[in-house]
Amino acid sequence: MSDLVRLAPGLLTVGKPLPWPVYDRTGNLLVAQGYVIQSEWQLERLYEQGLYEPPERQAEKRREDDDTPRFSPFAEYSILLYELERALDRIVDADRRALERLEHLARRIQRLCQQDPDACIGLVHVYAVRPTAYEQTLFYAIICWLAAYHFELDENRTLILLQAALTANISLLPYLDKLNNTNRRLSEEQRRIIQKHPELSASALRQAGINDEVLLRIVEQHHECFDGSGYPEGISGPELLVEAKVVALAERYTAMITKRAYRERYHADQAMDEILHSMAQDPHQVVYEAVFQQLTPYPPGVLVQLANGETGLVTHRRRSPRSPVAQAIFNAQGRRYLGPLRRDASVEEYRVHSTLVPDMLPSLNLALLWGYS
Repeated sequence: MSDLVRLAPGLLTVGKPLPWPVYDRTGNLLVAQGYVIQSEWQLERLYEQGLYEPPERQAEKRREDDDTPRFSPFAEYSILLYELERALDRIVDADRRALERLEHLARRIQRLCQQDPDACIGLVHVYAVRPTAYEQTLFYAIICWLAAYHFELDENRTLILLQAALTANISLLPYLDKLNNTNRRLSEEQRRIIQKHPELSASALRQAGINDEVLLRIVEQHHECFDGSGYPEGISGPELLVEAKVVALAERYTAMITKRAYRERYHADQAMDEILHSMAQDPHQVVYEAVFQQLTPYPPGVLVQLANGETGLVTHRRRSPRSPVAQAIFNAQGRRYLGPLRRDASVEEYRVHSTLVPDMLPSLNLALLWGYS
């Protein structure tokens, strides 16, 4: 385990699932990915004792072993975030190799989603507690892949959509974390940046030599609206690309299931219902149907209470959208099981009674819950 290094202050957050496993000095596992730090005391203990493998080293190993047929999306999570930051940095620096990195990242996300879509959807909802701007960007791409799958887009069009989802907010990235964590009214400068960011993001892509016109139009249009009330141009009707609407929906849904300084997180089904209600006048309902039919009312990664009182985590969708597979974590009295217990929500005893959005998630062994060793 010579690749392990000490945890540095600031890497971890109380209440947020760990993005990678943490080891002790002898290389033994201390806590698995998905463990949720419950207190400042636990945080300090991990900083004192914990080691981890930095994502840049994981990424290098992955490049050497890129022909492996099956990767765990959970093991890939921190690597994808690292690669995303590097790819976007190259675009900002107008590096002519940026397109190659961006295309490679889009292909990796597509491959993971094709391999295990339920686990990828699980990433979105488990890590939606307090995601960084880069995490939210990754979530957009996963949700956009669901729409591409639903619409049966060809590989090239799917990759263009994923690249657009990854880059649409590139000009906003330096400000997003601060904006998400403030409950103050936006300043005029902040409003100006937000209103201009689709054009600024497209301009950054052009300067980096990324000139696919469909990709650029998706980025430029992703905040336009069917009724002409969007920005920056106020376009509507047939001019508005379906893919731009998909990116907009991915962003809106992600924002709603994410905690903000000025409001709590929405339940996943609540977020879907509110979006459908507010967009009921859009004549192109197929976009919302595509995404929400794929997510289902109880998407993987969502915490639920079952009819028998157990608390579980949804891990897999089923053909019947209200009858997912969940892994029971706590019994009806709130005591934790020694290991997860598979529950089929099509059975009345295990029917989903309600979704839960606690202030702090329980610790989760994500690989175990989704069947990865």
